[in-house]
Amino acid sequence: MGKKNYVLIRHIVYIIFVFSSWFLSLRSGLSNIQALSIGVFSASISGTIFFWEYRLSFALWGSVVLILMKVVNLIEFVSFASLEIILFLIGMMIITGNLKELGFFDWILSKLLKIRRLTAEKFLLLLIFMSAISACCVDEVSSIIFMVVLVFTVCDYFEINPVPFMIISILATNVGSTGTVLGNPIGILIASKAGLNFESFLVHSFPVMIVLSTILYFIVRVVFSKPLKELRKKIELYGPNDTLSYLIKVPADRDLRIGITVAIITLLIIALHHRLEMLLQLESNTILLIAPLLSSGVLMAWRKKQARIYVEQEVEWWTIIFFLFLFAQAGVLEHTGVTKFLAEKLATYLAYSRPIFIASTLGLSAIASSVLDNVILVAAFIPILKEILTIRPEFSQVAWWVLLYGACIGGNLTFIGSTANIVALGMLEKRKRIYIEFIYWFIPGVISTVILLTVAYFIFMFVPLYR
Repeated sequence: MGKKNYVLIRHIVYIIFVFSSWFLSLRSGLSNIQALSIGVFSASISGTIFFWEYRLSFALWGSVVLILMKVVNLIEFVSFASLEIILFLIGMMIITGNLKELGFFDWILSKLLKIRRLTAEKFLLLLIFMSAISACCVDEVSSIIFMVVLVFTVCDYFEINPVPFMIISILATNVGSTGTVLGNPIGILIASKAGLNFESFLVHSFPVMIVLSTILYFIVRVVFSKPLKELRKKIELYGPNDTLSYLIKVPADRDLRIGITVAIITLLIIALHHRLEMLLQLESNTILLIAPLLSSGVLMAWRKKQARIYVEQEVEWWTIIFFLFLFAQAGVLEHTGVTKFLAEKLATYLAYSRPIFIASTLGLSAIASSVLDNVILVAAFIPILKEILTIRPEFSQVAWWVLLYGACIGGNLTFIGSTANIVALGMLEKRKRIYIEFIYWFIPGVISTVILLTVAYFIFMFVPLYR
């Protein structure tokens, strides 16, 4: 009976929220078409929050309503779907699937486990920076899968609870995903919409990520002092970890070397995409977005027997299709003039001064991303931010980085704040039958998020690079 009441309450809250969004939109002076577009977008977003397992259904239903009600025509709707980002994600997923099939992640793990004279502090430092750097090089989802395997292996050997160390890895992954354009889908989204490139991220974002990752190391040393103390005792008890180095032993065969070479070449092309686009006189971010498609085509031709598996099993089609329709709905908001209206209203408060703009954008994006997937948040906020920048163009040097860090770091606030969080918790439940309580995550999540956002505020506020 209690469960039925809970489900009923969710439905009632959902209906009230959607109806209120539509009604308040009309009362605020928006037209019927604009109010309808807000109501449909609110229905899709709140449906995702309240009924997570049905999120794709809500995205599909909302899109159908927008087209049938003639808010947007079919051709316009397709043009709003950010297909360039969708294709980039598909290409990267195929490349990652190839590396996974060839045993790349097991090979890396076998190398890491051979570290001698392991200490709790050394393992913590390794855990944080491996999580952050690997998120930069691949993406947060592929990175967290690899890092969780590392945590499970080490914790099983020393017979300690893996949960604290898994949380540490997730926190570091979300911070690290800001370092390059590859780390998080929102990095690609921001880069494509704001005209940024890989070099922009290396200059403006990577150094900040390193600083925040270093600060995170000292934060978790205090917050998780008891688990670290337990690990320290177990390491002293077990002695040198020679046995640990042989738990996983994977030879780097010819196929694996070829797969790694293709992946490295892809990353180099992405890193140099801006230079190549200037040389070939191509539009901005053309090479960035098509490089993974070129490499994935090569890999599927080479591994033709596994090609279908890469496409059918390694590409997260559920997520890809959800993103496609969500991006299109966010584009409809801009098409109907809703984002311009909201930007003019928000500019009164957010753009009043530089300190208020930075603090407000960091705080609002962090809080929103803690309960809403950060891709959804950024997709909805980008058109609004663009309109704000037309009013206050002097904020253009800092605006996109503030949005990026607010959304990514805010993912640490709750255990549903980012895709990496959900993937890691799913692995914990599946492999260890362990379920984390909200409060267990909330304490380290709040402490780390508040401190890191405060540091980020002062960096964006006073470092000349962002002025």
